[in-house]
Amino acid sequence: MKTAIVEISCAEVWREISNFVDGEVEPELKARMEHHFRNCKRCTAVLEGTRNTVRLLTDGDWYPLPEGFGERLFQRISSESRKN
Repeated sequence: MKTAIVEISCAEVWREISNFVDGEVEPELKARMEHHFRNCKRCTAVLEGTRNTVRLLTDGDWYPLPEGFGERLFQRISSESRKN
């Protein structure tokens, strides 16, 4: 018998996205997040962006960011999470 997957919100996904990328979520949560990614283009984009960021930060090279980038990113993420 197949077990039904309980839906997860975008806000819940975003709270756990770093743990997901690091492989540090419980199997049940991982399954819920993977199901969500199959159906949510926005969260899939956040996942890919997070993976790209981790790759950039761990490759040993430094890349200058435009002034104010961090603040704009934080504001955007905060704004999007309030919508969900």
